[in-house]
Amino acid sequence: MKLAILSRAPHAYSTQRLRAAAQQRGHQVKVLNTLRFAIDLAGPEPDLQFRGRQLSDYDAILPRIGNSITYFGTAVVRQFEQMDVYTPNTANGISNARDKLRANQILSRHNIALPPTAFVRNRADVRPAIERVGGAPVVIKLLEGTQGIGVILAPQVKVAEAIIETLHSTKQNVLIQKFIAESRGRDIRALVVGDRVVAAMRRVANGDEFRSNVHRGGTVEPVELTPEYEQAAVRSAQIMGLKVAGVDMLEGEHGPLVMEVNSSPGLQGIEAATNLDVAGAIIDYIANQVAFPEIDVRQRLTVSTGYGVAELLVHTNADLVGKTLGESGLWERDITVLTLHRGANVIPNPRKGVLLESGDRLLCFGKLEEMRSMIPERRRRRAKVRKLPKQAMPTSE
Repeated sequence: MKLAILSRAPHAYSTQRLRAAAQQRGHQVKVLNTLRFAIDLAGPEPDLQFRGRQLSDYDAILPRIGNSITYFGTAVVRQFEQMDVYTPNTANGISNARDKLRANQILSRHNIALPPTAFVRNRADVRPAIERVGGAPVVIKLLEGTQGIGVILAPQVKVAEAIIETLHSTKQNVLIQKFIAESRGRDIRALVVGDRVVAAMRRVANGDEFRSNVHRGGTVEPVELTPEYEQAAVRSAQIMGLKVAGVDMLEGEHGPLVMEVNSSPGLQGIEAATNLDVAGAIIDYIANQVAFPEIDVRQRLTVSTGYGVAELLVHTNADLVGKTLGESGLWERDITVLTLHRGANVIPNPRKGVLLESGDRLLCFGKLEEMRSMIPERRRRRAKVRKLPKQAMPTSE
């Protein structure tokens, strides 16, 4: 295959290893500076220019988009997607992962365990937010920090309030997160490629430092993941839309707590710790996928007038409960079920004999008018029972 690695750091360890692994397998590979692309929308089809000339054909790209050029970098990746060039990490996936708040919002929607987290902007809301995540000490994180930069441990509520107020005054957005004491300055980095973890390491903070990043002086050691940790890592990467990702997890009291999903994970630490050819595993995966370029399915499925994608929830008292998909009548209404989500499990292309259960979520493509009539009302919070008022009964006249 002909592969382009999008990177502004051609001499970095990760870039060099990926390039070497591709060459060792007989692939053509070039490292292209992401900032030297120009998006060309003037012709009849999407195209790209590189260094002022039309870009030659590529079978696949491997984005290594730095934090400082996220917007332009994802635009270039998106253009490759429109040109049907395979990328293991889509522009949408990279954007989702780069914003810590957005990532946590998406992961929490899919029942991924996370450290208790809050996001506020008004000064009056800071103290209640700290209390909601469990009180001090708390970890304060800049939304777009990397390599442990912009991560602060505040031991007391007043200290946390002062730090957050200062950051807000400089127009910085921050997350307030519970400090997971039982992790003891350790975390796990799992390198996900496709639908499996190809390598994992434990990172241990140096001395009194609570951040375990290698860039902060942390040490690394190989680790064998339990199925629970491996499933959490793979599901997190898949939910974010990433086929190559580094998933950072804390070892919580009740299991893995996902901290972050990295779309451009460094390879030096994990290859040194595990002595595994992680770069080679990434190249092999891409080579096996180039015949099936990933596309934006919602974009493609919604171009037909009157048709679109929607999620249907099977309520507890719905007529669908206990019926098979074949008996549901969806096909007669011109609705096709693409996937069935049941708890943490996903059933792709479910057969007509699958029995529907309460709580199932059906991702469907079909007539919007038909699906709109079946979409349930938005979930509402359960109303709290208020205290009895002092004057419970009206006074008699």
